[in-house]
Amino acid sequence: MKSLITLTALALLSLPLLAQEPANKVFLDTTQPGWRALTKEDFAKVNSADDTWEWTQGMLSCTGKPVSVMRTAKEYKNFEMVVEWRHNKPAGNSGVFVWATPKSIEKLTAAGKPGLPTGIEVQVLDNGYTDMIAKNGGDTSWFTTHGDVFPVGVNMKPIGKTSPNGSRSFPRKDLSKDHGNWNHYYIRAINGEVRLWVNGQEVSGGTSCDPAQGYLCLESEGSPIDFRNLHIRELP
Repeated sequence: MKSLITLTALALLSLPLLAQEPANKVFLDTTQPGWRALTKEDFAKVNSADDTWEWTQGMLSCTGKPVSVMRTAKEYKNFEMVVEWRHNKPAGNSGVFVWATPKSIEKLTAAGKPGLPTGIEVQVLDNGYTDMIAKNGGDTSWFTTHGDVFPVGVNMKPIGKTSPNGSRSFPRKDLSKDHGNWNHYYIRAINGEVRLWVNGQEVSGGTSCDPAQGYLCLESEGSPIDFRNLHIRELP
């Protein structure tokens, strides 16, 4: 009986931990109810060229040119998103925009010129980017290549470790793999708070985001990159 009581107590104590750790295998089973794959029909062209993005056998390839985005067909508020990405060259640059503002998307669409929207950016950088900047004598202290989360023209309060100027949420661990390897991002955005898991571990995020509703965008920023296993689950 004592053993049974002890096991029950331990099980109850573990429940909050499980609720806070969505990066376990059970939670990220995207075949579970509510999850669905994001396909070609879920996205719309903004200011990319006709050949910037190509869907092939469930994988989305991007040439990186011009600097632009492809948005979701609808706006999202509360959601979970899974995306795997792979840079194909050293020092590749890209990103996922969360809650990109409709006004900025409309402006980019109308102009049809290179540019990025306003919103919360979840950085997608190859590790070689730091080496490239350092080699050219640039400052590498203001960014990382392991999952920065930061506002672009909107409001956000970084969670945890921050960049020197306090604008970016820096990852607590360096988990991104080099170009040619697949990386796994899990993004959770609820009621103005964004959190990022890189390859299974939570690393960065932001709160007090305003606005906290908008489009989700994939970014083309100069270098070829592939995306796959794009899934989303909308939340209340």
